[in-house]
Amino acid sequence: MNFPAALRERRTRLRVSQLDLALRAGTTQRHVSFMESGRSAPGRAMVVRLAESMELPLRDRNALLLAAGFAPAYPETGLDEPGLAPVRDALRSVLDGHRPYPAIVVDRHGDLVAANAPFGLLTEGVSADLLAAPANAYRVALHPEGLAPRIVNLAEWARHVLERLDQALERGPDERLAALRAELGSYVPPAAIGPDHLGFAVPLRLRSERGELRLITTVTTFATAVDVTLAELKLEAFLPADAATAQALAVWGPPAG
Repeated sequence: MNFPAALRERRTRLRVSQLDLALRAGTTQRHVSFMESGRSAPGRAMVVRLAESMELPLRDRNALLLAAGFAPAYPETGLDEPGLAPVRDALRSVLDGHRPYPAIVVDRHGDLVAANAPFGLLTEGVSADLLAAPANAYRVALHPEGLAPRIVNLAEWARHVLERLDQALERGPDERLAALRAELGSYVPPAAIGPDHLGFAVPLRLRSERGELRLITTVTTFATAVDVTLAELKLEAFLPADAATAQALAVWGPPAG
């Protein structure tokens, strides 16, 4: 995709007008129009400003720079490379510190990067094939051989998972994520929205050997990341939604040492 088409596609996908983008980027609507028509070729600094103004993910900012003929601005470091050793240590510390409750780290496609020991309670009975690396957390959650048979409120909670994938796809096209969304959507039963669906959070109600677990989730990202890999990591932490769940999970206790 050439730069004029790339800029126009991102701006319209995000429902940002030319005038609004111009105000955000400190330029004029005329200049934005000329860039989208190919009558004006922006410099590198302008492309960066446009990408920042649209709050594009770092991967998409690099793509916009490449479309304009410039080198990417943000590195993409393999998570196992030495430069990200402090990140790996920090993630492990957070995962262990969240015990006795489950927590995982996933990449942009939902592939499992790391997990703490209590996460094993959630995946009891899951097919070994689904847990083989690289395990996909979304597939593990909704596949018929995954958590799905044990989720009491499957239709409701699955809608929450699918909406997260839909939101990710709204931020930019991704063939693998789109294929995953289509696959998972085929597993989910239809559900009518009841009068009480607007609670403070959608719990995961999961049957387990310790009784029914009721869990809510939080998602954490690295807000100041300037590396593509780091920016796309998400730490999902599960928290008990009632005292019975907290007591059932307490057996895991704090990390050793």
